[in-house]
Amino acid sequence: MTELPALSGKVALVTGASRGIGYGVAEALVARGDRVCITGRGEDALKEAVEKLGADRVIAVAGKAHDEEHQAAAVERTMAAFGRVDFLVNNAGTNPVFGPIADLDLNVARKVFETNVVSALGFAQRTWHAWQKDNGGAIVNIASVAGLSASPFIGAYGISKAAMINLTVQLAHEYAPRVRVNAIAPAVVKTKFAQALYEGREEEAAAAYPLARLGVPSDIGGTAAFLTSEQSDWITGQTLVVDGGIFLNAGVG
Repeated sequence: MTELPALSGKVALVTGASRGIGYGVAEALVARGDRVCITGRGEDALKEAVEKLGADRVIAVAGKAHDEEHQAAAVERTMAAFGRVDFLVNNAGTNPVFGPIADLDLNVARKVFETNVVSALGFAQRTWHAWQKDNGGAIVNIASVAGLSASPFIGAYGISKAAMINLTVQLAHEYAPRVRVNAIAPAVVKTKFAQALYEGREEEAAAAYPLARLGVPSDIGGTAAFLTSEQSDWITGQTLVVDGGIFLNAGVG
């Protein structure tokens, strides 16, 4: 592992970060000197992530994002280990169904919203009361371009991400001026979570993007690092689309 920079004095909590986008975010924050608590469902995957990121700067708390006891434990462990929680990155999400919403099992819809939206609100409430209310900070919600347009066959996921974008606006308004709250809306990023959207046809999928490739976790990690940095101190309530230019293809002609 390469030598890490000096500690920044800042601390982040990143949900759903044992792999994929969440791991990419944690990696970017550690690389600039932050200490980080990562969460996820699997103990083994989290342990491996901590070892790769650096056990001297990263801790992990296993659990399900929608579980309120897990939310409380993650924030409490972060405060106990590092004494503060400046940044929250809500990345944990699920998309367990593929098909038209006309036939969607409403229990599945509830699960999607519990994990993708309600858990993000729960973590935002807890970090606010634990540290940010009195000390400031920033929150970044990982949304999706699916929340900005129709998303055939992943409608429940898209609806939940649209709700997350509005949650971002609501939190930004309520938490100002102490805490800035923004969202990132990625297009397809090469992760296990999105594998079904490009597996076996990556070249074909990438051809639709003006920048001629799919995203990678570091693309989102770098954006999250920016939105939690001093360089973005006058940005709040915004959703930054990080999509390789795919929305440019929505025009006429």
